[in-house]
Amino acid sequence: MNIGREILKKAKEYRDYSAITLSEMVKIPSYSGKEEAVCKKIVEMCREGGFDDVRTDGLGSVVGRVGRGSKKLVFDAHIDTVETGDESQWEMNPFSGVISDGLVYGRGATDQKGGAASMITAGRILKSLEYSGKYSVYFTFTVMEEDCDGMCWKYLIEEENLVPDFFVSTEPTSLKLTRGHRGRMEMLCTFKGVSSHGSAPERGESAAYKAARAALAIEKLNGELKPDEDNFLGKGTIVVSKIEVHGPSQCAVPDQGMLYLDRRLTWGEDAELAINQVKHYMGNDVQDVRIPEYTKRGYRDTDYGQELYFPTWKIPEDHPLVRGGVTAYRKLFGKEPLVDKWTFSTNGVAVCGRHKIPTIGFGPGDENQAHAPNETNRIDDLEVCAAFYAMLPYTLENNSEEQNG
Repeated sequence: MNIGREILKKAKEYRDYSAITLSEMVKIPSYSGKEEAVCKKIVEMCREGGFDDVRTDGLGSVVGRVGRGSKKLVFDAHIDTVETGDESQWEMNPFSGVISDGLVYGRGATDQKGGAASMITAGRILKSLEYSGKYSVYFTFTVMEEDCDGMCWKYLIEEENLVPDFFVSTEPTSLKLTRGHRGRMEMLCTFKGVSSHGSAPERGESAAYKAARAALAIEKLNGELKPDEDNFLGKGTIVVSKIEVHGPSQCAVPDQGMLYLDRRLTWGEDAELAINQVKHYMGNDVQDVRIPEYTKRGYRDTDYGQELYFPTWKIPEDHPLVRGGVTAYRKLFGKEPLVDKWTFSTNGVAVCGRHKIPTIGFGPGDENQAHAPNETNRIDDLEVCAAFYAMLPYTLENNSEEQNG
């Protein structure tokens, strides 16, 4: 049996199923921490697809499995979404799930329920082919990523001991194969002044002016950050995303100030380096620079959190997982995939960035649809991705046998 041909046939056969699966998920709002309803629907879909096991973890993520091999290959999609924003900018109901003109419409169609729909189809394909290879193929539908990327996987690895051998994020890649992205962190900078009456500002020391000088220093720092050595991930960035100042009244010199910073980290940059840079550029104006903690509770009321630091990650282009992905794509579609990177951040920050587990990405839809009004995803992409996910365990096994032989 030509496995690639069979998988392509099945993916085409299930094309409408993939679109309907995505539509059904889009119809269920699932903001971060409020994913319970869509998770229950996903459990139902996985069971209908014949998955060997389906469960919900302590944080609320759905974990499905096909196969019983000794190695763990994980496909991951976060199923929470950002909110809709100004709904007057939407041409139709953000939760319509309309299927029309080769597209599925609605919030989360690309970011990131499209990947989830293709994963469910891939599981169904593997079951129909009676997959019994060397991998336990896990499909994880994870929560709270939009609020705190990677925390769901920090929980799965550190609390539930689900440690993948290989990991595939199904975030949108425009059908490119990705092997890394910049990390990120958030920083809270505080400033202390001395209050005085607004009629005599010379008697005080303004926290507002300190914060303003510090903000301009951050603008300068951003312009001086350098790219990584091979210029694959590009330069790091830093931006002031929020400014606040407070004083005893509107007629007083403010004695408290705050800047909130969004820092993107290229290869070779980490939290310690980034904090020291900020302190250096702000000088004596800043009182303290720290990484805030994320502490929001999810729908299962589990107490869990982490600092808002998400390490940079990438793996080499000749890594066996990258080569396996390239081979799977070539065998299915008769051409080489483009190997690239993401601009935004994914759950890879925990899996590869924090825990050094080899990770790639391949997902339906385009990055520019993420968080945008009138979000859509292409049904063609869903079909391609379902085939790729089903093919990858076979390809990884064959590559391993060829290397061992």
